[in-house]
Amino acid sequence: MVGAFQEAGVVVTGAGGGIGAALARRFAAEGARVVVNDLDAERAKQVAGDIGGIAVPGDASAIVGDARDALGGTVDVYCANAGVAADGIEPGQPLDEKAWALSWDVNVMAHVRAAQDLLPAWLERGSGRFVSTVSAAGLLTMIGAAPYAVTKHGALAFAEWLSLTYRHRGVKVHAICPQGVRTDMLAATGSAGDLVLQPTAIEPEAVADALLQGIEEDRFLILPHPEVAAYHQARAGDPDRWLSGMNRIQQQWEEAR
Repeated sequence: MVGAFQEAGVVVTGAGGGIGAALARRFAAEGARVVVNDLDAERAKQVAGDIGGIAVPGDASAIVGDARDALGGTVDVYCANAGVAADGIEPGQPLDEKAWALSWDVNVMAHVRAAQDLLPAWLERGSGRFVSTVSAAGLLTMIGAAPYAVTKHGALAFAEWLSLTYRHRGVKVHAICPQGVRTDMLAATGSAGDLVLQPTAIEPEAVADALLQGIEEDRFLILPHPEVAAYHQARAGDPDRWLSGMNRIQQQWEEAR
């Protein structure tokens, strides 16, 4: 059976594990030629070897050229999946400027840089697909993780801007916004993740399934946890009530710490 992405050139950043690895495997199963990117070269090579892909390790902000060369000159789908999660901010504690700067660089600016490199060729030929792994934190928020929550809002805003600006010129954009996913990043969220994310956490493969379904249905917003749509509507419809509810969760977390 021929897959939906037979011979398409696909790049997945942060694909050494977790959601990125699941995306790489799923696109490969659909017949794509997949570039597997990760800062950890060994993990990138392992996943690439497993799926018959091509490992292009390195900083996700600067791999479009190498990935394009590895694919023979054409990138059809770019999955901006690499991300970092930083804690903060704590009252009375020094502001961690480095954590904020890294969060902006990886969670937002890496997407901007990739799009800048990809768009000229996509606009010239009239097609291209940009997939942004955002998180439900970009639609809602996340307790105990200001840099993560704020920059994920930024990632979603950039994906929206790409879509509204270039969709009539053939560029498709998708924003994946899951809640908890059973990855190393979720494990690193500690007690906040245990309270908010672990109870409904899903496997990375479920995120990949949701993306492929969303692509088939030509949807911008991909919600592997469907209940996030209702939370988003509640937030928009009555912000004060929603913030009060989130504050109660914050208080529960503080009492449990």
